[in-house]
Amino acid sequence: MKLKGKLILLTGASGGIGQAIARRLAAQGARLILVGRSTQQLNALARELHVLVNEGFVLQADITSRSGRDTIRTALLALQEPLDALINCAGVNLFGLLEDNDPEAIEQLINTNVTATILLTQLALPFLNKDSGRIVNIGSSFGGLGYPGFSAYCASKFALRGFSEALRRELSDSQIQVAHLAPRATNTNLNSDAVYAMNRELGTAMDEPEVVAAQVEFMLSAKRMHDRNIGWPERLFLRINSLFPRVIDNALRSQLPIIRRHAQPVSASATADNNISIHLS
Repeated sequence: MKLKGKLILLTGASGGIGQAIARRLAAQGARLILVGRSTQQLNALARELHVLVNEGFVLQADITSRSGRDTIRTALLALQEPLDALINCAGVNLFGLLEDNDPEAIEQLINTNVTATILLTQLALPFLNKDSGRIVNIGSSFGGLGYPGFSAYCASKFALRGFSEALRRELSDSQIQVAHLAPRATNTNLNSDAVYAMNRELGTAMDEPEVVAAQVEFMLSAKRMHDRNIGWPERLFLRINSLFPRVIDNALRSQLPIIRRHAQPVSASATADNNISIHLS
């Protein structure tokens, strides 16, 4: 699909990955609908990318709320033209041992990463171009590999991967394509200081958001989209995990003392601040 002039709805538009995707697609001449909670950040990005000049616009909406999704539906109805693509990029992260996780943070994570994404996709389906519409769900390598310290986050990303796979098959007799993109660790404000410290000690590579954005452009530009995993040796680990999970069990067990140390909350009152990183805009 040639991106010039295509109408693309992007959630999580002012997050690190979202901004990188917006810049990448705008450079190709796409018309963007930037969705997020922060009007100030969205407007700044829109001015930078000349979104309004290129017949795109900004939608201040919280996709986790019914009113936010209704705002998006109203805007799509007013357009009177089909969407060419939906990119589900909004999400939250949660790092910490499960026993220490705040129950409300877990609920918020599942609501954002799973429930809101599914409901928004359901909402957008009737508006997608029936001849060439595309849906890209931004997941994580942790959607295929359970990792200590990220139990709830992994659960949400496993769910998103399963949703993407099932929806792709559900729509396989149509021209609408669905694909799942799984980045590895990425340098964004979704990560807490504890995650950065742990990754440094473990030697875990972290990509810049532009790496993810380049993959999104590649997927949308291809004649046929396919699920993609970013990073090596992450792709190898995912493959081994699917065939010989005990090998990965043993490898991760050796990392467990380091993970546990970084996952410990500094204090009971600071647990939520230290363990959860949120970005919906």
